[in-house]
Amino acid sequence: QVHLVESGGGSVQSGGSLTLSCAASPDAYSSYYRGWFRQAPGKEREGVARLDGYGQAIYLHSVEGRFSISEDNAKNMLYLRMNNLKPEDTAMYYCVADPSPIRYSGPNPRYRGQGTQVTVLA
Repeated sequence: QVHLVESGGGSVQSGGSLTLSCAASPDAYSSYYRGWFRQAPGKEREGVARLDGYGQAIYLHSVEGRFSISEDNAKNMLYLRMNNLKPEDTAMYYCVADPSPIRYSGPNPRYRGQGTQVTVLA
């Protein structure tokens, strides 16, 4: 069963914007922690933004002020609005969810999508 499906990636010029969307199953969407990770070739996976059960958002320092995570409870959708994109934002972006904060940040979260590629051209 597919629990998370990302969309909205693409190629954009530096300084441009993209909005990623994640359609979640009810089980995945009810997870306490849900958010976005990214991984570029040859680099470590890093958490970009996440929401907790109280709706509190936390961001990777390098994207603060440029990225915004949001959700639509009625549609079980998670979003990542990315403004002022930089070439170093180029990566595969994954939607992730897990009831456990430890497993959420680990290599095998309970729910993870297939990813959507974001490429920022200099």
